[in-house]
Amino acid sequence: MPSDVYDLGISEFTTWSWTFEQDVERYRSHGMEAIEITEFKLDPTRIAEQLALVPAHSLKVSSVQARIHSLYPTLLEPQPNAPADRLRHIRDSIEAIAPHVPQGSPFVVITGAAPDGNIHAVLKTARREFGELARFAEAHGVRIALEPLNPTLMNVDSSIWSLGDALELVEEVGHPAFGLCVDTWNIWQSPNVCETIRRAGDRIFVVQVSDWRSPLGYYDRLVPGDGTAPLVQIVDAVNEAGYIGPFVVEIFSSESLPGSLWRTNFDQLLDRCTLGFDNIWNSAIARRKSQEPPRTHSAKASEISS
Repeated sequence: MPSDVYDLGISEFTTWSWTFEQDVERYRSHGMEAIEITEFKLDPTRIAEQLALVPAHSLKVSSVQARIHSLYPTLLEPQPNAPADRLRHIRDSIEAIAPHVPQGSPFVVITGAAPDGNIHAVLKTARREFGELARFAEAHGVRIALEPLNPTLMNVDSSIWSLGDALELVEEVGHPAFGLCVDTWNIWQSPNVCETIRRAGDRIFVVQVSDWRSPLGYYDRLVPGDGTAPLVQIVDAVNEAGYIGPFVVEIFSSESLPGSLWRTNFDQLLDRCTLGFDNIWNSAIARRKSQEPPRTHSAKASEISS
């Protein structure tokens, strides 16, 4: 059933230059309910101590982004090169972090770029290796969420761009601990996107939100409501799909870009994110209620008589 309330979370990528400790303290002070943990902000010698700060600040864990989270190389993490080595790093991250986050927390994964453009080979490897990784994650009490990326990142960070193709891979793997990360910036141009979201249903493990403009670079996203992506319709579809987890604002904004959000005041940015998503949510709720069939006189009479 669609919900009229939501939890808002923030990915630590949004506040790129803050420390983990700053994130957990400031997020809660701005009214956030959840945090997406990014491993690059964790000290390997203090993981248990740092992650204990999350519940101490009354935050939920929406998801985890391991330092290496792709089968093949990406712009941000080009090494190691071989899928086997990269998967070893992902498993190491799960072993280190999973004991300190709630059961069922999703670890986000992507495919990485296809070597020599051979997407067929990447998908073949993904079917096998993501199935194994899901079994490994389940044994450690967590899950794996596959994220398709925007077409601008094809052949750079991803071999899957449409939500439909990602859902097909999830269904082919067929493991309950393997589902989807739905990122609005990445999937809004997917064919029949809202229909696919509704079809995905409980295979949606985490939802990330940011807005779109014609990018000035690979990592150029906007505060929800500041761009042109159909976020109201997408959020409405996610709600109809039965998703009850946090909506996580995840903003990349390379510091080299004109007007980079990573070079602004992060406290003000968090407030803008809160207000922006709240407006989108309220519009989505109003949209849904406006489309509900009116209650007829006969229906009301039937209720009274019963």
